[in-house]
Amino acid sequence: MKTNQELQKDVQDAIRWEPLLNAAEIGVTAKDGVITLTGTVDTYYKKVEAETAAKNVAGVKAVAEEIVIKYGDYGKKNDTEIANEVLNAWKWNWEVPEEKIKVKVENGWVTLEGELQWNYQREAAKKAINNLSGVLGLPTTSRSNLKRTMPSKRKQ
Repeated sequence: MKTNQELQKDVQDAIRWEPLLNAAEIGVTAKDGVITLTGTVDTYYKKVEAETAAKNVAGVKAVAEEIVIKYGDYGKKNDTEIANEVLNAWKWNWEVPEEKIKVKVENGWVTLEGELQWNYQREAAKKAINNLSGVLGLPTTSRSNLKRTMPSKRKQ
């Protein structure tokens, strides 16, 4: 088992390895396999990337993510603009059946609801949102609100 210092260094190295992340923006602490990420980034995508990098390190049992997103003047958008950008991003993505998903945006947080047949559709819908400016995150409940529907059986 790795010591706290070894685990902290491994997570810091993983974050340094990500090309879009600036390791100086993200603080890492480790205790008994629990990693706490702190700091400030300028996009939701960077927040997700830091969390993913930490989760992928051997020995990490849990990640407490306390990273704050602070958009500069260029990234500030109201909820209507964010909702329109979400819908527009899905129009260009054939994997997302946009007519089956409802979007709610509240204070920069995007909530998705609907029923999709395949997991790749759920993942594509969420991934398309990661790069949009103005988005602060997807609540945990939003991830479970995209339910899977079973395909209907064909009659023979």
